[in-house]
Amino acid sequence: MKLKLLASISISLLVARWRQTLVAAVGVTFSITMFIALLSFMAGLNAMLDGLIINRTAHIRLYNEIQPSSFQPIEHYGPLENGHHFIRSIKPKNDRMGIYNSAAITETLKHDKRVMGVAPKITTQVFYNVGATDLAGVINGIDVDAETKLFSFKDYVVQGNYIDLKNTPNSIVLGKGAAEKMLVQLGDVIQISTPKGEQFQLKVVGFFQSGLQEIDKVQSYCSTQTTQKILGESNTFMSDIQMKLVDINMAPAMAKEYHKVFGIEAVDIQTANSQFETGTKVRTLISYVVGITLLIVAGFGIYNILNMMIYEKMDSIAILKATGFSGKDVNAIFIAIALSIGVFGGLLGLLFGFGLTALIDQIPFNTSALPTIKTYPVDYSMSYYIIASIFSVFTTYLAGFLPARKASRIDPVIIIRGK
Repeated sequence: MKLKLLASISISLLVARWRQTLVAAVGVTFSITMFIALLSFMAGLNAMLDGLIINRTAHIRLYNEIQPSSFQPIEHYGPLENGHHFIRSIKPKNDRMGIYNSAAITETLKHDKRVMGVAPKITTQVFYNVGATDLAGVINGIDVDAETKLFSFKDYVVQGNYIDLKNTPNSIVLGKGAAEKMLVQLGDVIQISTPKGEQFQLKVVGFFQSGLQEIDKVQSYCSTQTTQKILGESNTFMSDIQMKLVDINMAPAMAKEYHKVFGIEAVDIQTANSQFETGTKVRTLISYVVGITLLIVAGFGIYNILNMMIYEKMDSIAILKATGFSGKDVNAIFIAIALSIGVFGGLLGLLFGFGLTALIDQIPFNTSALPTIKTYPVDYSMSYYIIASIFSVFTTYLAGFLPARKASRIDPVIIIRGK
């Protein structure tokens, strides 16, 4: 019965100043709406930018690093009693680029439960022969099926059919930038030269566009069999072994483990893209700071409105306390008013925030640099709505706490005597 009476009094005070109440609720609604829209858009943007790098990057890459020999011929003479060996301009040892026992390593990785998938690869520098001009380029020899499964290769082939790279012998998928520089069309035959000076003709079956212009100007793709043929290597030759993990956070530790086990270089995605990951975290942090600032500003609006309400309702508060209402009851009334504003404004904010996010998701975003993106990217994660709900209630509670405490301490004798 008492709770029902307190609720009735709270509603009466809200209705008595409905315009100010509406302004406070609108402030909360606007803050929640912008909070959700901002975080959803920024998270979608981060996901898109991450996709340009992360989706095309192996969690761990194994390769054979060409390094100077750790043992020099002069060391056969043993240590000198009164001197030291000084060796300068040490050249790399004579070693091949390929990974030894690549087939056995690949098979071992496929049986590791921590590994989602493995994609062997061959990377080699070439020259695209365009008339009397040679353009520097890079050919990536890939397993088309594995590359598509793990790195969404087919999504970046903007012209032609990606599967033709597997089914058509001596074929190539050129980077969009390289194709434009060479004025090449689908079905054309181009000529390349290897670093050893050997020439090879390849049929263009598609164009690849990653969204990174500098990469698209030099990069191209062939099947592993074609690349092995270009280099004159056996069908076991591989220069890289790429893998995706079940848990990307395990990459640094697993890279160190594979380096010790297989005796080859291993680089993890966190090390390879540390700067890019930092940029994503900074953008996300800025989004949260701006969104929370909006909620705090709305809280100040509620605080001011409740302060004015208490000042104007001094007589009513004095009468309530004189008729038997305790300070806790008065405190509960004004806390209820603040939370009512926060909950009502928060619910509308969640609804409008979803609507604004959906509207942004429909706005066309067409750019030749990002062929796979058709509209502005957004993220509909439920976590943003939960965070917004918690902050709206928490902020409005704090905004109502001090005014409610002030109202609960009013001495009815002093107010009535003053009148």
